[in-house]
Amino acid sequence: MTQENLKSQPDIVRAARQKLESLQRAGISHIPKAGSRGQGAGSQAAAVTKPSDRLPELSAAPSHETGSPLPAPCSSPPAPALSREEALAEVARRVAACKRCPVLVANRTQTVFGVGNPHSKLVFVGEAPGADEDRQGEPFVGRAGQLLTDIITKGMKLRREDVYIMNILRCRPPDNRTPLPDEAANCREYLDAQLAIIQPQFICCLGACAAQNLLGVDTTIGKLRGRLIDFRDMKVLCTYHPAYVLRNPPAKKQVWEDIQVLMAAMGLM
Repeated sequence: MTQENLKSQPDIVRAARQKLESLQRAGISHIPKAGSRGQGAGSQAAAVTKPSDRLPELSAAPSHETGSPLPAPCSSPPAPALSREEALAEVARRVAACKRCPVLVANRTQTVFGVGNPHSKLVFVGEAPGADEDRQGEPFVGRAGQLLTDIITKGMKLRREDVYIMNILRCRPPDNRTPLPDEAANCREYLDAQLAIIQPQFICCLGACAAQNLLGVDTTIGKLRGRLIDFRDMKVLCTYHPAYVLRNPPAKKQVWEDIQVLMAAMGLM
């Protein structure tokens, strides 16, 4: 195959234009018909005078800018947005399959994700599941959970199903010990995902572990409690964990004072 044959169509058009222009500059206005080669001079003279063989008008070579538009690429319709319930269920499936913390995986009966209203403007965050929670798969169902239920229903005059309840960890630590920093870090993705889906206006942190891990501080719960703290466009109230109140009944008064701060901000008083 010759180099001439390898020319692209725009190259051929350009070469033809240049050839025609050179003929015009030489004063030639007509060209012979194909097949006139080998005829006499008279025949050639006659051939070059036929109007039908005039040089064609020169026109601009076709370009991509002036040609037909390319067809639009095929695209699939956007997937419908998940509801909050569906989005939480998807995160819960990921949690159930999580094996980031081998010690916790070996110790758990099941993961404890969260429970309540995914449209609630209030989320309670505790520390980690205990034995009862690990067995039932729901946070705050033991003695501490009953006290939390009383705070919600008797104190705040809400129903437990009106709020959302979860923990820093979704697996029970051995012997109910405090979560280790790397365990809390491994579970942080799920905590943030739940909050992003629910989009609460208020968070109530129950105990130092919940408060320090959520806010990323090492301040004691005694210094954090009793006031609202701004966090990612949400208001956070920190108070003592119900399990601490069960061991130290006088703390119930302080917890109630904290809850009243929260209720006032929520317009419940």
